[in-house]
Amino acid sequence: MTIDGKLGRRGVLAGIVGAISAPAIVRAEGEYPSRPVRYINPFPAGGPTDTLSRIFCGRMSELTGQQWVVENRGGSGGNVGVDVLAKSEPDGYTLGLGGISSHAIAPTLYARLPFDPRKDFTFVSTMWWLPNLLAVNLDVPAKNTSELIELTRANPGKYTYGSAGAGTTLHLSGELFKMLAKVDILHVPYRGAAPAMQDLLAGQIQMMFDNIPGTLTQSRAGKVRPIAVTSAKRTTVAPDIPALAETLPGFDIVSWTTLTGPANLPPKVVERLSALSQKALESADVKAKFADLGATAWWNSPSDTLSYRDNEQARLAPIIRASGARVD
Repeated sequence: MTIDGKLGRRGVLAGIVGAISAPAIVRAEGEYPSRPVRYINPFPAGGPTDTLSRIFCGRMSELTGQQWVVENRGGSGGNVGVDVLAKSEPDGYTLGLGGISSHAIAPTLYARLPFDPRKDFTFVSTMWWLPNLLAVNLDVPAKNTSELIELTRANPGKYTYGSAGAGTTLHLSGELFKMLAKVDILHVPYRGAAPAMQDLLAGQIQMMFDNIPGTLTQSRAGKVRPIAVTSAKRTTVAPDIPALAETLPGFDIVSWTTLTGPANLPPKVVERLSALSQKALESADVKAKFADLGATAWWNSPSDTLSYRDNEQARLAPIIRASGARVD
């Protein structure tokens, strides 16, 4: 009971008006989405793509007023989850993480795929890019790229490197390293970065290419030794760590991602998603959270995103073929 009963009634009326007007605002911006959105991350929980996806989806939930639910569907270097996405209903309520692994590397790396990396998808926008990091177990005597090359050349076939799965940028980074450094090391694919890191820490594998967030945390804790990043230049996140290109000219592999849906998403849904993703990726909080994890928030229009994908497939194809990497 308020001091003024009329004021209490006004408050009730204001609440009713607010409840009615709020959906009207959403409708004015477009009815989509009117229910929760399923977001497929084709990699296991706990890795960098999972953390970054949850940051992005959290912001999209705020912008749309609908929950964006992350569903992890790991396996086959991301191809399992991407295949689920390709076969989903094209209504805008099942979206997911696309990117370099499944949409630019896989077409050349895999002899067969259950989906067409270009035709079976709608590319809404880019989301982020980040370099990979090569790290070694502390028992490995090499302290830098030159010493690691010398060590592996002197012991062909003895050393192994892990990755989050065949067909990922982490796998390709290792194959490019083998090719340019002229060394013989064995690839050990895992179902995600977390189990690979466990084996690196335990000494079951001697080195690992991983997205920079997780490995940088382990290296700063003194649990693994960072050797170099895979981008063409050093990253501002860890400027003290050299780039592989400083020793191996031409080395340039970064992980990039896209907000992706199944083919034939309605144009109005694509337009709405593109505008929302731009707001999310250009917001100060998302940029800051991404930067803390070594990633750069990165938005492109649907058409530019598709063009970038096409160019990356063409650029990486000769590298993959020259490396001899192939998954039957």
